[in-house]
Amino acid sequence: MTDNDSDEIPSAGTSTSRDASDALEKVSSGIYDLIGVKGKASDTQPGVMDCSGKDTKTYFRVFHPWSFYPASASDLAVAMERLKTELPKNGWKIVDYGPDTSKNKNITLTADNDKVKVGVHIVQMAKNDPPKLSLDLVSGCYRVPDGQEVERF
Repeated sequence: MTDNDSDEIPSAGTSTSRDASDALEKVSSGIYDLIGVKGKASDTQPGVMDCSGKDTKTYFRVFHPWSFYPASASDLAVAMERLKTELPKNGWKIVDYGPDTSKNKNITLTADNDKVKVGVHIVQMAKNDPPKLSLDLVSGCYRVPDGQEVERF
């Protein structure tokens, strides 16, 4: 599900892009609940993208980028630690964790959930003003039901 583990994007089954978008929002909401510290999330909507190498009229992926801003800057590290602990208890497999190569050495966490066919990449941006977690979720590759086309929004 995450682009760095292989070029093979898993099949997420058959769905309309609206239903897949709603499902991904529910996954985002579940991750938000795992953060466990006071704060607020950005209000962004999921989008639709192509499945590499597949017919763009019939196959698609859904992505949902959003940010979490803790009420207190000191809670940022707490939120990331909670995700590192709680995601595996909730069906996620952490495939990468540690500082990135930026000058800020942001802590990143990448995890996949094979059950819901979703990958998440989380970046702890402690030096941002305000500090935040940046989350990017992306689904596996869906196929639209027969007779329908991918709806882009």
